[in-house]
Amino acid sequence: MATTFYKMHGAGNDFIMLDGITGSLPSDLAAFSQDICHRRFGVGADQVLVALPSESCDFRMDIYNADGGRVEMCGNGIRSFAHYLHLLKLTDKTELTIETLAGVIKPQIIQGHPKTTKDMAWVKVDMGEPILNGPQIPVVAEGQVIGQEWQAKEQQELLEKHLGKFKITTVSMGNPHCVIFCDDVSSLPLATIGPVIENDAFFPNRVNVEFVQKLDAGLLIQRTWERGSGETYACGTGASAVAVAGVLNKVCDRKVTIRLKGGDLDLFWDQDNNRIFKTGPSAFVFKGEYHD
Repeated sequence: MATTFYKMHGAGNDFIMLDGITGSLPSDLAAFSQDICHRRFGVGADQVLVALPSESCDFRMDIYNADGGRVEMCGNGIRSFAHYLHLLKLTDKTELTIETLAGVIKPQIIQGHPKTTKDMAWVKVDMGEPILNGPQIPVVAEGQVIGQEWQAKEQQELLEKHLGKFKITTVSMGNPHCVIFCDDVSSLPLATIGPVIENDAFFPNRVNVEFVQKLDAGLLIQRTWERGSGETYACGTGASAVAVAGVLNKVCDRKVTIRLKGGDLDLFWDQDNNRIFKTGPSAFVFKGEYHD
């Protein structure tokens, strides 16, 4: 069976896009995601995003990680998702409501953005309100975890070898994040330390881990270890969590640019309505057919 797909990326966070509205889908999306996302034996991607009809919103977005697991939300993915809907001519609306497992997300395609091209769109997303209460994130702690020292259940010595004595801030943007501020993120072995934190029992649903370095109050560098995908070139929900953690730990301003391996994202945590707004690019790479 041949499955038509689009390959897209948002600041290097890359996706396989599937049309479940006018097209046909594989019978086993989890297995399909594992196969097509493989970077040696498949097309290669961080996630598979599936466009589906919604009874309550304009569209629904389902997300499968490279390991086949379902996740709630992807901040870069939602930008590419809105762009994808336009490429397929499924809508001409520039402001959309998208149903996700994390709730309703509202991307807005920016008309006339100076960096817009035939294959690239710029999208602003209302990422919603950050969740800071431990059990809702979820983490195994009551109340908020902001700049607190933390001990892993296993391999704490390994973490301290690379991070020193470190503190964590936990935030949910519809999916769980653990933010750690460091002096130098470029030298960190994420493939070694990321899985230790991701799979610690403190995080019942596992966790995305952001390692962050401050350049100044308006500019941070972020590297992300994403649960189920490994290190990714960008993470939009992670950047949103970083902006929140940066403000709460007095590291950055409410308007901040976050530099990721795949490019920059602009974040704003609006004090008046407690919502996070993120602006960044989405790029079309190619269209193809996958034969399984």
